[in-house]
Amino acid sequence: MKSVVTTVVGAADAAGRFPSSSDLESVQGSLQRSAARLEAAEKLAGNLDAVAKEAYDACINKYPYLNNPGEANSTPEFKEKCLRDVKHYMRLINYCLVVGGTGPLDEWGIAGQREVYRALNLPTAPYVAALSFARNRGCTPRDMSAQALVEYNALLDYVINSLS
Repeated sequence: MKSVVTTVVGAADAAGRFPSSSDLESVQGSLQRSAARLEAAEKLAGNLDAVAKEAYDACINKYPYLNNPGEANSTPEFKEKCLRDVKHYMRLINYCLVVGGTGPLDEWGIAGQREVYRALNLPTAPYVAALSFARNRGCTPRDMSAQALVEYNALLDYVINSLS
């Protein structure tokens, strides 16, 4: 699993050199933000099901065609899969907060996702709406500190951009 530390060390090793001072600065920055990331991970882990369900509900409200029996993506199976996928992305975001990098998202959530959704004729807009709602719903100090919210929102943006 990729983190800032493994990425920096791997890149330096591949180039046959020791990590440079700029490499070490990026590692230091990641370590300095680790307390905020861990705070966000703890808050998300404690409320993951509720956060995912609320985001999913907002998605269903934004796309009422998902509730119309005549629509292709209105089946109960699609709705269940949509909620399952939103929870999956939230869990991967939690993992990324812990490791301090996008490795879990890259490896388990983003690689090949467009092809899968395209092959199954699944729209990505509902997922984008759900994750955007989760991003916009976060509030400081109610949910977490300002820096923790920045870390959480950055990962939500990363997934949203990959789905857009």
